[in-house]
Amino acid sequence: MSVRYGIDLGGTKIELIALDGDGAELLRKRVPTPVGDYAVTVAAIVDLVLAADSELDTEKSDDLPTVGIGIPGTISPSTGLVKNANSTCLIGRPLDRDIETQLGRAIRLANDADCFALSEASDGSGDRHPIVFGVILGTGVGGGLVVDKKIVRGPNAITGEWGHNPLPWPDLARDEIPGPECYCGRSGCIETFLSGQGLCQDAYDNEKSHTFDNAKAVVDAAAEGNAFAQTALNHYVSRISKALASIINVIDPNVVVLGGGLSNIPLLYEEVPKIWDAFIFSDTVETQLLPPKHGDSSGVRGAAWLWPNTN
Repeated sequence: MSVRYGIDLGGTKIELIALDGDGAELLRKRVPTPVGDYAVTVAAIVDLVLAADSELDTEKSDDLPTVGIGIPGTISPSTGLVKNANSTCLIGRPLDRDIETQLGRAIRLANDADCFALSEASDGSGDRHPIVFGVILGTGVGGGLVVDKKIVRGPNAITGEWGHNPLPWPDLARDEIPGPECYCGRSGCIETFLSGQGLCQDAYDNEKSHTFDNAKAVVDAAAEGNAFAQTALNHYVSRISKALASIINVIDPNVVVLGGGLSNIPLLYEEVPKIWDAFIFSDTVETQLLPPKHGDSSGVRGAAWLWPNTN
Protein backbone atom coordinates (compact mmCIF):
# COMPACT_ATOMS: atom_id res chain seq x y z
CA MET A 1 0.00 0.00 0.00
CA SER A 2 1.34 3.41 -0.98
CA VAL A 3 1.17 5.91 1.89
CA ARG A 4 1.75 9.65 1.62
CA TYR A 5 2.23 12.09 4.46
CA GLY A 6 1.15 15.68 4.15
CA ILE A 7 2.31 18.25 6.70
CA ASP A 8 0.95 21.75 7.18
CA LEU A 9 3.39 24.03 9.01
CA GLY A 10 1.07 26.69 10.41
CA GLY A 11 1.55 29.61 12.73
CA THR A 12 -0.07 27.85 15.70
CA LYS A 13 0.04 24.14 14.84
CA ILE A 14 1.92 21.59 12.78
CA GLU A 15 -0.47 19.00 11.37
CA LEU A 16 0.30 15.69 9.69
CA ILE A 17 -2.11 13.60 7.66
CA ALA A 18 -1.49 10.15 6.17
CA LEU A 19 -3.35 9.20 2.99
CA ASP A 20 -3.56 5.88 1.22
CA GLY A 21 -3.34 5.53 -2.54
CA ASP A 22 -7.00 6.41 -2.98
CA GLY A 23 -6.77 9.55 -0.87
CA ALA A 24 -8.47 8.06 2.18
CA GLU A 25 -7.26 9.33 5.54
CA LEU A 26 -5.31 6.80 7.60
CA LEU A 27 -4.00 9.01 10.37
CA ARG A 28 -3.99 12.60 11.60
CA LYS A 29 -1.67 14.10 14.20
CA ARG A 30 -0.91 17.65 15.31
CA VAL A 31 1.38 19.45 17.71
CA PRO A 32 1.74 23.15 18.64
CA THR A 33 4.15 25.12 16.47
CA PRO A 34 7.23 26.18 18.45
CA VAL A 35 7.26 29.97 18.66
CA GLY A 36 10.21 31.61 16.94
CA ASP A 37 12.54 28.62 17.26
CA TYR A 38 13.77 27.19 13.96
CA ALA A 39 15.69 24.18 15.31
CA VAL A 40 12.81 23.08 17.52
CA THR A 41 10.40 23.50 14.59
CA VAL A 42 12.51 21.19 12.40
CA ALA A 43 12.71 18.65 15.23
CA ALA A 44 8.94 18.79 15.75
CA ILE A 45 8.31 18.00 12.07
CA VAL A 46 10.78 15.10 12.10
CA ASP A 47 9.27 13.72 15.32
CA LEU A 48 5.76 13.85 13.80
CA VAL A 49 6.88 11.83 10.79
CA LEU A 50 8.68 9.22 12.90
CA ALA A 51 5.70 8.92 15.24
CA ALA A 52 3.41 8.34 12.24
CA ASP A 53 5.82 5.72 10.88
CA SER A 54 5.66 3.92 14.19
CA GLU A 55 1.90 4.12 14.51
CA LEU A 56 1.34 2.85 10.97
CA ASP A 57 4.16 0.29 11.33
CA THR A 58 5.99 1.55 8.26
CA GLU A 59 9.42 2.35 9.77
CA LYS A 60 10.89 -0.98 8.64
CA SER A 61 9.21 -0.97 5.25
CA ASP A 62 11.21 -0.82 2.03
CA ASP A 63 8.58 1.63 0.77
CA LEU A 64 8.58 4.41 3.36
CA PRO A 65 5.74 6.95 3.15
CA THR A 66 6.52 10.04 1.10
CA VAL A 67 6.57 13.41 2.86
CA GLY A 68 5.19 16.67 1.47
CA ILE A 69 5.19 19.89 3.48
CA GLY A 70 3.28 23.13 3.02
CA ILE A 71 4.85 26.24 4.54
CA PRO A 72 3.85 29.91 4.86
CA GLY A 73 6.49 30.99 2.37
CA THR A 74 8.55 29.39 -0.36
CA ILE A 75 12.06 28.27 -1.25
CA SER A 76 13.95 30.90 -3.24
CA PRO A 77 15.17 29.43 -6.55
CA SER A 78 18.30 31.60 -6.36
CA THR A 79 19.43 30.82 -2.81
CA GLY A 80 17.65 27.61 -1.84
CA LEU A 81 16.55 29.31 1.36
CA VAL A 82 13.07 30.16 2.64
CA LYS A 83 11.69 33.57 1.66
CA ASN A 84 8.37 35.44 2.01
CA ALA A 85 7.44 33.60 5.21
CA ASN A 86 5.28 35.28 7.83
CA SER A 87 6.84 32.80 10.28
CA THR A 88 10.02 34.85 10.31
CA CYS A 89 12.22 32.23 12.01
CA LEU A 90 12.07 30.25 8.74
CA ILE A 91 13.41 33.07 6.55
CA GLY A 92 16.90 32.50 5.22
CA ARG A 93 16.95 28.86 6.32
CA PRO A 94 17.47 25.70 4.20
CA LEU A 95 14.33 24.14 5.65
CA ASP A 96 13.90 21.34 3.14
CA ARG A 97 17.55 20.25 3.36
CA ASP A 98 17.60 20.38 7.15
CA ILE A 99 14.49 18.20 7.41
CA GLU A 100 15.82 15.74 4.83
CA THR A 101 19.11 15.43 6.73
CA GLN A 102 17.45 14.71 10.06
CA LEU A 103 14.74 12.49 8.60
CA GLY A 104 16.95 10.53 6.24
CA ARG A 105 14.55 10.66 3.30
CA ALA A 106 13.59 13.00 0.49
CA ILE A 107 10.79 15.49 1.03
CA ARG A 108 8.87 17.89 -1.17
CA LEU A 109 8.03 21.39 0.03
CA ALA A 110 5.67 24.02 -1.36
CA ASN A 111 3.85 27.18 -0.39
CA ASP A 112 0.75 26.49 1.69
CA ALA A 113 -1.53 28.26 -0.82
CA ASP A 114 -0.11 26.08 -3.59
CA CYS A 115 -0.88 23.02 -1.45
CA PHE A 116 -4.45 24.24 -0.95
CA ALA A 117 -4.92 24.75 -4.69
CA LEU A 118 -3.41 21.34 -5.48
CA SER A 119 -5.72 19.63 -2.99
CA GLU A 120 -8.84 21.18 -4.44
CA ALA A 121 -7.67 20.48 -7.99
CA SER A 122 -6.74 16.86 -7.22
CA ASP A 123 -9.84 15.58 -5.46
CA GLY A 124 -11.74 18.65 -4.32
CA SER A 125 -14.02 21.30 -5.77
CA GLY A 126 -11.87 21.73 -8.87
CA ASP A 127 -11.08 18.10 -9.64
CA ARG A 128 -12.95 18.10 -12.97
CA HIS A 129 -11.41 21.32 -14.25
CA PRO A 130 -8.05 21.91 -15.97
CA ILE A 131 -7.28 25.39 -14.56
CA VAL A 132 -7.84 26.01 -10.85
CA PHE A 133 -6.93 29.16 -8.92
CA GLY A 134 -6.95 28.56 -5.18
CA VAL A 135 -7.32 31.52 -2.84
CA ILE A 136 -6.38 31.82 0.83
CA LEU A 137 -8.36 34.45 2.76
CA GLY A 138 -7.24 34.56 6.36
CA THR A 139 -4.54 36.30 8.36
CA GLY A 140 -2.94 36.93 4.99
CA VAL A 141 -4.12 36.70 1.39
CA GLY A 142 -2.41 34.32 -1.00
CA GLY A 143 -3.11 32.06 -3.91
CA GLY A 144 -1.92 29.15 -5.99
CA LEU A 145 -2.39 28.12 -9.60
CA VAL A 146 -2.81 24.50 -10.70
CA VAL A 147 -3.05 23.46 -14.36
CA ASP A 148 -3.87 19.85 -15.25
CA LYS A 149 -3.38 18.93 -11.57
CA LYS A 150 0.17 20.32 -11.46
CA ILE A 151 1.28 23.37 -9.49
CA VAL A 152 2.48 26.18 -11.72
CA ARG A 153 5.76 27.38 -10.23
CA GLY A 154 7.34 30.31 -12.04
CA PRO A 155 11.04 31.27 -12.09
CA ASN A 156 10.62 33.51 -9.03
CA ALA A 157 8.49 30.98 -7.08
CA ILE A 158 5.74 33.59 -6.55
CA THR A 159 2.95 32.34 -8.84
CA GLY A 160 -0.40 33.21 -7.28
CA GLU A 161 0.86 35.92 -4.90
CA TRP A 162 -2.03 38.21 -5.78
CA GLY A 163 -2.28 39.56 -2.21
CA HIS A 164 0.62 41.92 -2.81
CA ASN A 165 -0.76 43.55 -5.92
CA PRO A 166 -2.65 46.84 -5.53
CA LEU A 167 -6.42 46.71 -5.24
CA PRO A 168 -7.71 47.24 -8.80
CA TRP A 169 -10.24 49.91 -9.75
CA PRO A 170 -9.93 51.68 -6.38
CA ASP A 171 -12.84 53.71 -5.03
CA LEU A 172 -11.75 57.21 -3.97
CA ALA A 173 -14.88 57.65 -1.89
CA ARG A 174 -13.84 54.69 0.26
CA ASP A 175 -10.25 55.90 0.78
CA GLU A 176 -8.87 53.01 -1.24
CA ILE A 177 -5.99 55.23 -2.40
CA PRO A 178 -3.30 55.06 -1.13
CA GLY A 179 -4.86 52.40 1.11
CA PRO A 180 -3.60 50.87 4.36
CA GLU A 181 0.10 50.28 4.90
CA CYS A 182 1.22 46.69 4.30
CA TYR A 183 3.99 44.83 6.09
CA CYS A 184 5.71 44.40 2.71
CA GLY A 185 6.51 48.12 2.73
CA ARG A 186 3.89 49.30 0.28
CA SER A 187 0.35 50.62 0.70
CA GLY A 188 -2.97 49.48 -0.71
CA CYS A 189 -2.09 45.82 -1.24
CA ILE A 190 -5.05 43.52 -1.76
CA GLU A 191 -4.09 41.75 1.48
CA THR A 192 -4.63 44.90 3.53
CA PHE A 193 -8.25 44.99 2.38
CA LEU A 194 -9.18 41.30 2.14
CA SER A 195 -7.44 39.76 5.15
CA GLY A 196 -9.42 39.14 8.30
CA GLN A 197 -7.76 42.13 9.92
CA GLY A 198 -8.65 44.25 6.90
CA LEU A 199 -12.35 43.44 7.30
CA CYS A 200 -12.22 44.14 11.04
CA GLN A 201 -10.43 47.44 10.50
CA ASP A 202 -12.98 48.60 7.93
CA ALA A 203 -15.85 47.79 10.29
CA TYR A 204 -14.11 49.73 13.06
CA ASP A 205 -13.41 52.68 10.76
CA ASN A 206 -17.11 52.86 9.95
CA GLU A 207 -18.28 52.79 13.57
CA LYS A 208 -15.30 54.37 15.39
CA SER A 209 -16.46 53.02 18.75
CA HIS A 210 -16.44 49.23 18.64
CA THR A 211 -13.50 46.92 17.98
CA PHE A 212 -14.28 43.60 16.28
CA ASP A 213 -12.08 40.75 17.49
CA ASN A 214 -12.14 38.79 14.26
CA ALA A 215 -13.80 38.51 10.86
CA LYS A 216 -16.49 36.16 12.18
CA ALA A 217 -17.53 38.84 14.67
CA VAL A 218 -18.07 41.27 11.79
CA VAL A 219 -20.11 38.71 9.84
CA ASP A 220 -22.20 37.86 12.91
CA ALA A 221 -22.81 41.55 13.68
CA ALA A 222 -23.89 42.15 10.09
CA ALA A 223 -26.36 39.26 10.33
CA GLU A 224 -27.77 40.80 13.51
CA GLY A 225 -28.42 44.09 11.73
CA ASN A 226 -25.34 46.13 12.69
CA ALA A 227 -25.26 48.74 9.92
CA PHE A 228 -21.51 49.40 10.30
CA ALA A 229 -20.65 45.73 9.95
CA GLN A 230 -23.02 45.42 7.01
CA THR A 231 -21.28 48.32 5.28
CA ALA A 232 -17.88 46.73 5.87
CA LEU A 233 -19.10 43.40 4.49
CA ASN A 234 -20.51 45.14 1.40
CA HIS A 235 -17.15 46.83 0.89
CA TYR A 236 -15.44 43.45 1.23
CA VAL A 237 -17.68 41.85 -1.40
CA SER A 238 -17.00 44.71 -3.81
CA ARG A 239 -13.25 44.57 -3.25
CA ILE A 240 -12.86 40.83 -3.64
CA SER A 241 -15.02 40.93 -6.77
CA LYS A 242 -12.67 43.45 -8.40
CA ALA A 243 -9.56 41.67 -7.15
CA LEU A 244 -10.67 38.30 -8.51
CA ALA A 245 -11.80 39.88 -11.79
CA SER A 246 -8.22 41.02 -12.37
CA ILE A 247 -7.02 37.44 -11.80
CA ILE A 248 -9.60 36.06 -14.22
CA ASN A 249 -8.56 38.62 -16.84
CA VAL A 250 -4.97 37.34 -16.66
CA ILE A 251 -5.32 33.59 -15.98
CA ASP A 252 -8.87 32.77 -17.18
CA PRO A 253 -9.33 29.83 -14.75
CA ASN A 254 -12.23 27.39 -14.92
CA VAL A 255 -12.80 27.72 -11.18
CA VAL A 256 -11.71 29.88 -8.29
CA VAL A 257 -11.83 28.00 -4.98
CA LEU A 258 -11.80 30.02 -1.76
CA GLY A 259 -10.03 28.81 1.37
CA GLY A 260 -9.06 30.22 4.73
CA GLY A 261 -11.32 31.50 7.48
CA LEU A 262 -13.14 34.06 5.34
CA SER A 263 -14.11 31.41 2.78
CA ASN A 264 -16.88 30.49 5.25
CA ILE A 265 -18.89 33.62 4.36
CA PRO A 266 -21.84 32.34 2.25
CA LEU A 267 -22.51 35.83 0.90
CA LEU A 268 -19.33 35.70 -1.18
CA TYR A 269 -20.51 32.83 -3.36
CA GLU A 270 -23.87 34.52 -3.92
CA GLU A 271 -22.80 38.10 -4.60
CA VAL A 272 -19.26 38.09 -6.02
CA PRO A 273 -20.18 36.45 -9.37
CA LYS A 274 -22.89 39.10 -9.80
CA ILE A 275 -20.35 41.90 -9.43
CA TRP A 276 -17.20 40.62 -11.09
CA ASP A 277 -18.87 40.40 -14.52
CA ALA A 278 -18.59 44.19 -14.92
CA PHE A 279 -14.80 44.02 -14.54
CA ILE A 280 -14.03 40.89 -16.57
CA PHE A 281 -13.06 41.49 -20.19
CA SER A 282 -15.50 39.04 -21.74
CA ASP A 283 -19.07 38.99 -23.05
CA THR A 284 -19.85 36.00 -20.81
CA VAL A 285 -18.12 34.65 -17.70
CA GLU A 286 -17.97 30.89 -17.26
CA THR A 287 -15.55 30.86 -14.31
CA GLN A 288 -17.12 29.40 -11.18
CA LEU A 289 -16.53 30.59 -7.60
CA LEU A 290 -16.64 27.61 -5.23
CA PRO A 291 -16.08 26.77 -1.54
CA PRO A 292 -13.45 24.15 -0.69
CA LYS A 293 -14.55 20.54 -0.59
CA HIS A 294 -12.01 19.69 2.10
CA GLY A 295 -12.35 22.84 4.19
CA ASP A 296 -9.60 23.40 6.73
CA SER A 297 -8.01 20.06 5.78
CA SER A 298 -7.29 21.05 2.21
CA GLY A 299 -3.80 22.45 2.76
CA VAL A 300 -2.47 19.42 4.57
CA ARG A 301 -4.05 17.09 2.01
CA GLY A 302 -2.44 19.10 -0.78
CA ALA A 303 0.96 18.68 0.83
CA ALA A 304 0.47 14.92 0.59
CA TRP A 305 -0.47 15.28 -3.07
CA LEU A 306 2.94 16.85 -3.78
CA TRP A 307 4.00 13.27 -4.42
CA PRO A 308 2.28 11.33 -7.23
CA ASN A 309 0.21 8.25 -6.54
CA THR A 310 2.40 5.19 -7.02
CA ASN A 311 -0.41 2.64 -6.74
